[in-house]
Amino acid sequence: MESGFAELILHDGKVPPHLLYYMKRLSHAILSYIYEVFGPDEIVKRVSDPYWFQAFNNVIGMDWDSSGSTTVVIYMLKNFADASSFKDIGIAVLGGKGIDARNSVNEVKKLGDSIDPSYIETISRLGAKIDGVALQDGYALYIHSIVVSENGLWTIIQQGMNTNAKLARRYHIHGNSMIRIDGDPHSGIACDNIGLALNLIDREAEQSRKTILEIISSTPYNSLLKDIAYANRVIRGDKGLEQWLSDKVQPNWKSTQGVEIKEIRHRIYRPVLNMARIEHILKKLYELKPHTFEELLLLKGVGPETIRALALVADVIYHSRPSFKDPVTHPLNPFIYSYAHGGKDGVPYPVRIDLMKQTINFLEEAIQESKLDINTKRRALEKLHKMFREIANSE
Repeated sequence: MESGFAELILHDGKVPPHLLYYMKRLSHAILSYIYEVFGPDEIVKRVSDPYWFQAFNNVIGMDWDSSGSTTVVIYMLKNFADASSFKDIGIAVLGGKGIDARNSVNEVKKLGDSIDPSYIETISRLGAKIDGVALQDGYALYIHSIVVSENGLWTIIQQGMNTNAKLARRYHIHGNSMIRIDGDPHSGIACDNIGLALNLIDREAEQSRKTILEIISSTPYNSLLKDIAYANRVIRGDKGLEQWLSDKVQPNWKSTQGVEIKEIRHRIYRPVLNMARIEHILKKLYELKPHTFEELLLLKGVGPETIRALALVADVIYHSRPSFKDPVTHPLNPFIYSYAHGGKDGVPYPVRIDLMKQTINFLEEAIQESKLDINTKRRALEKLHKMFREIANSE
């Protein structure tokens, strides 16, 4: 399993109709070529790479740094292969932005008998819980899509919004089996800004995950509720009698991964506000006793506040600390790909429809020439790549 994410600037505006027409044709030509030469699995693999995803976005003329790139690329992918075409071409793109994201469960049911719908639905739900609950980095998810092939290969593409920072972050999770959180699942993470996060998918959070499962199954819910209330007071900095009357002690966070206690209080461990709701969830968890962290995340009603409360108790009372790392490995800035045809926003130059037409015609002719063998097609694509480099060098 592989995943990664990209951070993008929130932009307003729409793609002009005349440009959208050529973007759709070019996208379809590129995806059709990959499909014909390499098969459906290759498309699923490529969209799992945030660099390739952004490069594709730029080549078709979308803004190089816009949050709208995720919406546009998913739209283009879905235009190429939606749920209704799965039986014919063996690949489908489900979900999208807003209502489309919530509709992905219904779209799964349209895939037919060639793949287990419940398997894809579970992966889809767990992927959303990973980036929206197990990893709490300040970005609220508003885009959720999953690309799946008939061989069971899948890629989840999600995007979260941080309205305060005016940034959007894109997440990619990729695999061919059920998701397992046995360490940091992100292997190709791209982002310009690094902050703090409650990160329960990191390898360093393994003990914290185990502790959370243990206290759920072994601690009566009313006792656990008292522990959450105590941990709340610790976070607020209250000093009550419990500090001296019990064996519970204030945690020493100052040496935790270089993160100061003030930052943990205000940016990560916000006090639980709805104790009645948490009590209801704790009763349910004590009865069900999930055996794995994945099972815990998939339970209905287990959201960010519940996981944050459990992580807080595991840390404050049982000294089992999660990770506070924002899982970023390298910055994403594939600006050079915008030189292929230009960008919608005029950067690095306005989109050149004439170049897009040349590329579209070239790819469409290559696809139509069905008598050409694969090696000939690849050589033709190499020539096209050389032409793009020459255009970029001449600008």
